[in-house]
Amino acid sequence: MFRKIILTGVLLLAYAAGASAQGHRYVADKVVAVVGNSAITYSELMEERHTVLEHRRQQGYTSDRDPMNEALEGLMVRKLLYNQALVDSVEINHEYVASMVESEFASLEKEAGSVTQLEANMGEPSYQIRKNLQNKYEELAYAQAMQDDVTSKVKITPGEVEMFYETLDRDSLPIIPEQYVYAQIVRYPVSTTEEKQRVREQLLEMRERVINGTRFDLLARMYSVDPGSAMKGGELDWMPLNSFYQPFSEALEKLQPGQISEVVETEAGYHIIELIDKDGDLYKCRHILLRPVYTPQELAKDGRFLDSLAQEIRNGNITFEKAAEEYSDDKYSRHNGGIVTNHEMLEYFNAGNTQYSTTKFMREDLRYDYPTLSTLNEGEISSSFRSVDLRGNELNKIVKLVRIIPTHPANLQEDYPQIEQLALEAKKSEVFEQWLDQKIDGLFVRIEPEFRDGDFYNKNWVK
Repeated sequence: MFRKIILTGVLLLAYAAGASAQGHRYVADKVVAVVGNSAITYSELMEERHTVLEHRRQQGYTSDRDPMNEALEGLMVRKLLYNQALVDSVEINHEYVASMVESEFASLEKEAGSVTQLEANMGEPSYQIRKNLQNKYEELAYAQAMQDDVTSKVKITPGEVEMFYETLDRDSLPIIPEQYVYAQIVRYPVSTTEEKQRVREQLLEMRERVINGTRFDLLARMYSVDPGSAMKGGELDWMPLNSFYQPFSEALEKLQPGQISEVVETEAGYHIIELIDKDGDLYKCRHILLRPVYTPQELAKDGRFLDSLAQEIRNGNITFEKAAEEYSDDKYSRHNGGIVTNHEMLEYFNAGNTQYSTTKFMREDLRYDYPTLSTLNEGEISSSFRSVDLRGNELNKIVKLVRIIPTHPANLQEDYPQIEQLALEAKKSEVFEQWLDQKIDGLFVRIEPEFRDGDFYNKNWVK
């Protein structure tokens, strides 16, 4: 199970390796290994070694394995995957690659202080630095896409999960931290007509300014309340149309590149949208998001209502489940007795796989609710408190602590989804290793003598 993680962890980490590993140019450079049509240079190996060590530091673990050997094997796996991806015509998102190149180039430039100084540090003109980054991130993208293609069809049955669990050493079972199961009743403040109109007028005025020559990205940085895109001038990543809220996608679909939408209302608030470009069903756009701002009096009104409702529940005049169904504004829990799930988060991140569905939350998952839950005993109901949802909308809520699950070693009864995921990853690892063995056997691999004695997990590298 863990072999795959070690073999390909460097591949996954390299996307986030950052600029520090790129900031030093090695004077002596030579080819240390060749895999298929791809060479591995000494400077590339040293950069990957830096990434391995940084990963260990961030994860807080040490290893007896030489980081140079681990880095070399990770690079050889990556080169093999890359070569096979080209043979199999695997597709990648080139726009994402371009965004990664620009992001890392910007980090390098910031670290150096200027483009001129960066060129001096790297000993290359800026266009060549960008080209090197382009090659690096394309290779990473192709390699990851190839590995995903190899393991994408791997499934696991309940019987295999149970067999996997029985093979685990009980002293090394994953420890599951304390978890909470709870219910909630949520109330969003009712926006006044005047406040909604004021937000619309603000966006219409911004739209007019853009049409008259003001830069959209400048206004987004100044006014948008979307923290994920405001600092990027309102720009969103390339995404398929169905990834957006329906009203957003409907407005976006009607635009031509450079056009600005009318005001669009979604669950997140009110938007104006600029289409930058589109490629089939992939769209690149900017937006400015505004939300109504509520007065303390408006927020306090819902808090008083929920406090009265909580007392009615405590007095036995209505059950929490019935109160949630009748009064909660949370569409994800109101018909489930108020029991909180992670369905909103799955929807928010477009992760529709039901295997990740849960009603159990660890402390770190409960950023806003934990301070209140930590004061309750099982079965108790809180007073009202203010919170925000994933989209940043203000709200009031009361919560009921249903159950505390103490810290414990993972078991099939309490933690089936986690064990199922471990079993699936183990099976994927086995499938990938078998595939890797076959590909190494049929591929040209040459490792320079001084690097051939490394501690490789796959002994087939040395031929």
